[in-house]
Amino acid sequence: MNFHDLPYIDPESLQPIDIDTLVGPNTSRHAPRILILYGSLRSRSYSRFLAEEAARLLRWFGCEVQLFDPSGLPLPDDAEADHPRVQVLRELATWSEGMVWISPERHGAMTGIMKAQIDWIPLSLGGVRPTQGKTLAVMEVSGGSQSFNAVNQLRVLGRWMRMVTIPNQSSVPKAFGEFDDNGRMTDSPLYRRVVDVCEELVKFTWLMRDRADYLTDRYSERVESAEAVSRRVNQVAH
Repeated sequence: MNFHDLPYIDPESLQPIDIDTLVGPNTSRHAPRILILYGSLRSRSYSRFLAEEAARLLRWFGCEVQLFDPSGLPLPDDAEADHPRVQVLRELATWSEGMVWISPERHGAMTGIMKAQIDWIPLSLGGVRPTQGKTLAVMEVSGGSQSFNAVNQLRVLGRWMRMVTIPNQSSVPKAFGEFDDNGRMTDSPLYRRVVDVCEELVKFTWLMRDRADYLTDRYSERVESAEAVSRRVNQVAH
């Protein structure tokens, strides 16, 4: 495999995903589809740099990756859902099998730009839950000492969106010192943690492949569905 775009990777240590260990013989084998969201519009955006770094790694692991540019996305409730940028985001959310959410920490929390993107992804869209059962990795960058406020908040949102959030995560403190002039992350234990997160996300995404519907099938919803059918069948015409 080509390591040309991953200059700090030890080729002897980075291993391809052993798909046969993770899935059965009848599991579909198309490339995992991963959507990456980041939470800043700055020209020198460290969350975007980290998103691009994650994209390179995920592609090396065999994924098809899309990054959503939040520029031009309106605030939730300040536009209709048919806004072009909202439609692009929702189509990508539906397309994806897994996501990476990367936010700067601002005022001790994720940014409004990050939250707006998540808020535009509904729990239900045309009878389909666009995030349920999909995998999620969370990361953050900060200008000061290491913090986990943003990733903790992103985990709460991932649970609310019924996503399978992987155990590993990344928090990059003093991000201004972790990226070079070209926006590439430099070699460090923090970079290696990002590699870990990407590798784990791909493994969990393969594990969920063709199993998400069964794993998220719930008793309470089956009962509710049965009641709805009963009301429809037994309704009296007036």
